[in-house]
Amino acid sequence: MKKKTTLITGSGVIGAYLAKELLKKKHKIIVTSRYIKKNYKNYQFLKIQKKVQFIKLNILSKNNISKVLEKYSPDNIFYFSGQSSIAKSLKLKKSTFNSNFLGAKNFLIILKKKKLKTKFFKANSAYIFYSKNGIVSIKSKISNNQNPYIKSQIKAFKIIRLYRKKGINCYNLIFFQVESPLRAKDFLIKKACIHAKYKKKINVGNIKTVRDYSWAPEIVKGVYFLTKLSPCDIIFSSGYGISGEQIIKFAYKENKLNYKKYFKINNNLFRRNEVKTMIGSKNNTNIIKNNFKWKLNTFGKKLVKKMFKSI
Repeated sequence: MKKKTTLITGSGVIGAYLAKELLKKKHKIIVTSRYIKKNYKNYQFLKIQKKVQFIKLNILSKNNISKVLEKYSPDNIFYFSGQSSIAKSLKLKKSTFNSNFLGAKNFLIILKKKKLKTKFFKANSAYIFYSKNGIVSIKSKISNNQNPYIKSQIKAFKIIRLYRKKGINCYNLIFFQVESPLRAKDFLIKKACIHAKYKKKINVGNIKTVRDYSWAPEIVKGVYFLTKLSPCDIIFSSGYGISGEQIIKFAYKENKLNYKKYFKINNNLFRRNEVKTMIGSKNNTNIIKNNFKWKLNTFGKKLVKKMFKSI
């Protein structure tokens, strides 16, 4: 059987875990980056850097994209490029738009022009939806939030659907918060676990908000199974919520500490118009669960415990 080739744009966390999973499935992995580096920390951490080929790619150049597709003929393309910070997008409007929408559009244009059957998977965010009674599903109403990041991802979501109607094998992969030991230190779960581990006090914003968190190594197994299904839109979520306060409580409890003595509310860390509760519907990944008996097992207290032990 011919070895499958998978192209992953961007060298971020989810892409790195996906590469590790696909290597187990004997895929040839090509990872694109804006520039070639000596070391890719995510791939080094997972001990797979030498098993993956890194190439330079300008996602804003259709000619560059065309040459890469012609050279490697990938079976799957995972578009994981993109400026992904809601806060930073306010100052990085152009690069946010270009990386989340325009680059993906360029790939779709080339795929259609060359009449390729390659499967194209575009990563997106659950923040493009409104929650109803705190729940988000693929049928949820699209948000009208004017944040540059969310706007760019909404445009990307819509163009994937448009090109699917034009015959392109393209998918929307929508994620809530995806955690792992590779998570940046300023994200709440990682931040709380580090502070708890070293018995330090932590400054936090609104700890009453409830969000849906899942574990990257489990998520990417589901993403792999999706490559075996027809093009669709899917939200990857655990279906369980946990508040900021619970996260802090569980983290400090791992070190047998009373969290109430270790945190301080900082009003400057509050986000404007922040939605109180956003949890994925438990039915969001039924198509994968029913076909492959896959499910997410790490969320809530168990996820915080895993993160703490990884510090």
